[in-house]
Amino acid sequence: MGPSVGIHLSIHRTESKLGSEPGRGPTVRMAHPIIPSDYGVTLKAIQHRVRQERARVVLSANAALILLYWDIGRMIVDRQIRVGWGAKVIERLGRDLRKSFPEMQGFSNRNLQFMRSFAEEFPDASIVKQLASQLPWWHIIRLMQRVKNPEAREWYMREAARQSWSRSVLEIQLLGNAYERRGRAVTNFESSLPALEGRRAAEVFKDPYLFDFLGATDLNRERQVEQALVDHIQRFMLELGSGFAFVGRQMRLHVGGEDFYLDLLFYHLKLRCFVVIELKAVPFDPAFVGQINLYLSAVDDQLRHPDDRPSIGLLLCRSKHQVVVEYALRDLTKPIGVAGWETTLAKVLPERYVDSLPSVEELEAELGVGDTD
Repeated sequence: MGPSVGIHLSIHRTESKLGSEPGRGPTVRMAHPIIPSDYGVTLKAIQHRVRQERARVVLSANAALILLYWDIGRMIVDRQIRVGWGAKVIERLGRDLRKSFPEMQGFSNRNLQFMRSFAEEFPDASIVKQLASQLPWWHIIRLMQRVKNPEAREWYMREAARQSWSRSVLEIQLLGNAYERRGRAVTNFESSLPALEGRRAAEVFKDPYLFDFLGATDLNRERQVEQALVDHIQRFMLELGSGFAFVGRQMRLHVGGEDFYLDLLFYHLKLRCFVVIELKAVPFDPAFVGQINLYLSAVDDQLRHPDDRPSIGLLLCRSKHQVVVEYALRDLTKPIGVAGWETTLAKVLPERYVDSLPSVEELEAELGVGDTD
C-alpha cells in the first residue's frame, strides 16, 4: 500500500505543477525550437563518424582531426541548407556530442560554428587533404578570420606547412602582410635571367623587408644593423623566406690586388645560386649598383660551382625611388633586385590592425583555443 500511495502522490504533484483543465488531464508545453525530424539520424551519423575516426587519430592525430572537423562542418552545412537547421539545433548538437564523447575537446558551440565555416570556405576536398590537414586547427581558424582572399590564404597555408610555422610565427607573417609584400622588389630579372628562372627569382624577393626585431640598434650605422641581423639570424631568415642558407658575413673577395668585403652572403637552395645582400642605412644611390655588380662578378668567378646558376644581388636600402632604380638596373646583365627595409611594423599594416597588436594570450582567449584543440 505504501509504494502505491507514494507513486500516486508523485503523479499528483507533477500534475499540479503542469496545470490541467477539467476532464482533459495535465497540459504539457513543448520546448522550442522543435528538433527537426532527421536530428536523431544525423546525431547518430556524426557519432558513428567520430568513433570511426578516433582509431585513426592515434596514428595521424592532426590530419584525421582536421578532416573530421571538415566532415562535421559539411554535415551541418548540408542540414542547414536542406532542412533549415538553426543556431539552437547546433547548440543541442554540441551538448549531445560532449555527452557522447566527454573525453574529447572541440565540440563547443563556437567550435562547431568554426567547423561549419571551414566546410563553407574550403569546399575543395583536395585542398583540405593536401594543405589544411597539415596545419593545426588554430592555424586554420586564424586564417579563416584574417585572410579572405582564397589565393592568399592558400599561399599562407603552403608556407606554414612547408616551414612548420608556429602560432607566433604565423601571426607575425599575417601582421606583416607577407603575401602582399612577396615579389615586389624592383628587379631586372626579366632581362637578365631566362624567363622561368626570372619569374621564380622575382617571387623570392619582397618589398619592404621588416626588421622589427632589431630593437635598440642604431639604424644609421650599417655595421650595427648588419651585426644585429646576424645576431637574430633565425628571425632574419624567417623574414627572407624559405630556401635561404646563410653562408657568411663580411665575406672577403680579392679582386685586382684589392680586398672587398660583401655584407651578407646566402645560398638559395631552390634557385640554386648565391645571393649577395648589401645593406644600406641610407636611401638608394645608383652608385650602389656598381658596387654590388662587382661583388656578383667576383662571387661567380671565385665561389660559384659549375652547376650553380648565376648569382643574384639584393640591395636593401632605407628608401628608394622606383623610376631611379629602374633606370639604374635597365642595361645591366647581372640579376639585381632593390628593396626597402623598415623597422616599424605599423607602417605597412592595414589601418584596422594599427591600433592594437594582440598578444598570443589575447588571441588564444579570443579564439577559445582551450576549447578548440
